[in-house]
Formats: sequence, C-alpha cells, structure tokens
Amino acid sequence: MKEKSESGGGYVRADQIDLKRLDEQLQRHLSRAWTMEKNKKREEDQQEQEAARSTVNRRQEWEIDPSKLIIKAVIARGTFGTVHRGIYDGQDVAVKLLDWGEEGHRSDAEIASLRAAFTQEVAVWHKLEHPNVTKFIGATMGSSELNIQTDNGHIGMPSNICCVVVEYCPGGALKSYLIKNRRRKLAFKVVVQLALDLARGLSYLHSQKIVHRDVKTENMLLDKTRTLKIADFGVARIEASNPNDMTGETGTLGYMAPEVLNGNPYNRKCDVYSFGICLWEIYCCDMPYPDLSFSEVTSAVVRQNLRPEIPRCCPSSLANVMKRCWDANPDKRPEMDEVVTMLEAIDTSKGGGMIPNDQAQGCLCFRRYRGP
Repeated sequence: MKEKSESGGGYVRADQIDLKRLDEQLQRHLSRAWTMEKNKKREEDQQEQEAARSTVNRRQEWEIDPSKLIIKAVIARGTFGTVHRGIYDGQDVAVKLLDWGEEGHRSDAEIASLRAAFTQEVAVWHKLEHPNVTKFIGATMGSSELNIQTDNGHIGMPSNICCVVVEYCPGGALKSYLIKNRRRKLAFKVVVQLALDLARGLSYLHSQKIVHRDVKTENMLLDKTRTLKIADFGVARIEASNPNDMTGETGTLGYMAPEVLNGNPYNRKCDVYSFGICLWEIYCCDMPYPDLSFSEVTSAVVRQNLRPEIPRCCPSSLANVMKRCWDANPDKRPEMDEVVTMLEAIDTSKGGGMIPNDQAQGCLCFRRYRGP
C-alpha cells in the first residue's frame, strides 16, 4: 500500500525519510540545549562566587582567620566562659571564649539569647578606636580550625563556643590593681590619671551613642604603661532615642544607678553614675557597700540616697566630681566630657592630701577602709 506524498499533505514513505538530516537536526538541538545549560551553570557559579566573595568581605570587618590563633592558659573565669592568653598572627592577645554549653543543656531560647549578646558585643566593639578602649582585634564562631593549646596538645573548638579576641593588657583588671594597693593607697596623681583615662574613654563611647551599662573596675584593664582601657561590651548597646526603650536591671550591684535599680527608663547618665562610684573606689582602693546584700543596697540607694562615704582627706575638687556624678537625678549629672574638663583642672602637684609623708600609718580617715 502506498503512503500519501509529502506534497499532497499526507504521509512520507519510510524509505524516503532523510535519517541523516534528522540526526543532524537532533544533534544541533542537543548542542544548543547543552550550551544553554552550560551557560546557565556558569552564571549560577559566578553568582555563587560573587556571593561568597561578598560574604568574605563582610566577614573581614571583624572575623579572624582561626588558623592564625593559638589559645593558651586561662587568666580569668566568668559565668558564660573564660578569658585566655593567646597569640594571633604573632601578636599577644586576650581571648574571651563564650561557652553556650553542651547540646541539650540549654534551651533554644537561651542559646538564641547568648548568640544575640555575642553579636551585639561584636557589633558595638569592632567599630571602636580610642586609646582608652581595649582594642578589638576580631571574633569568630566555633571552628574546627580553631585550636586550644593545652598541656596535652591541641583540641579543636566545638561549634557551641565562640570567641572574642582583643589586645592583651598585662596590667590586668583595675579591680585587682586596687586590691593590691588597699593598704598603701594610690598617689593622688595616679588617682586622677586613672580617673581621666576612664572619663575620656566613656566620653568617647557616649560621643558614639554607646552606653556601656556595666561600668565597674573589673571591666577596666591596665596596659604595660598603666593606661586604663575600657573592656567588656557584653551588655553595651546603642543609646535608644526613646528612653523608655531602655529599662531593666542591667549592670553590677554597687555601681547601678537608682533609675536602673528601680527598673525605670534610663540613658547614658547611668554610666556617669557608675563612673562616680568607680572614682570613689580608685581613691579609696576599696569596695562600695561590702557588707550589704542586694536588696539592702537597692533599697538604700533608691529610697535613702545611700552613697559611699567620702574620706575627710579627699580633696574637695575630687569629692565634688563624685557627688555630681552620683546625683540621684540623672539630669543633674554632668556629661562625661564635662567630667574630663573638671578632672583636668585638678592640681595634683601637692599630692592632694592622700598620704602625708610624716604619717607612717597613712591618712587616719582611711582606717575604716583598711582590710585585713
């Protein structure tokens, strides 16, 4: 039976089909499809590479190269981690390891909160540059490349730990320095210099709209020249434009302003209050309210206007700074740049009456502050 001819609009006989031409057409079609697929894949690869480069560039703002960091002995311990000596790219550093606990030991909400705190600290700290602020070097989340050097060799850092790397200050915490000098006390010139360092650092932070919220002598470090540097920005944050957005008891007992203790809205002036307490502590080399409980301090500071007792020998110029800084009314407290000006105006040439040279026991009004 004959097939209808192609010209007649019917069928083509099988023996008249040009298989070679069909094969060539199929090859061209497949080749075009393959080329389109390769181009699409190439574009996707390029997009991935660009995204990767962008990620690397973002990480370069604060993320360290874990392979260049060696973590050594513990030099301090805290609630959520430890501080170690370390070396990063040949430089002496301090490394704060934040441990969120083994999987299952903390709730997802707790871990999320700790991660947020880490992110907040890094976001605030890595942009700061001032001689009285501890220099931020970098940070990283858990990485198998990150090694902790121990007596038994090196162990990788698990993913539930992150670290913040900062300059190493060999003088240690200001708190420890004051404790060492509890009996001798500090020369008046040293008191004013330490106070100026702290005041300048806080003035800088406030100029950057940052409220530290945990100003205390434990969070101040001393370098090899005894220059004071503010550290630990774990609870620091950008100052809210609306004071009502900043509430809650954030800080450390003894240094917290009345409005913070009372759960009222607050602003950068809470740091000014804490500075006043630190200034008293630097002068006296002692702790404020050592014998009172949290509830007793809270009640007395808020309701009875309790403040540390200023020794009689304290020069009025310095005592005036303390009193103005820890005023119960935040609006009456000076700005930190004004505090800097007041401290710079103090004459330290005569020693300020701290420890009279002819008095072997030191100033008598310090007796009540002397520890065992």
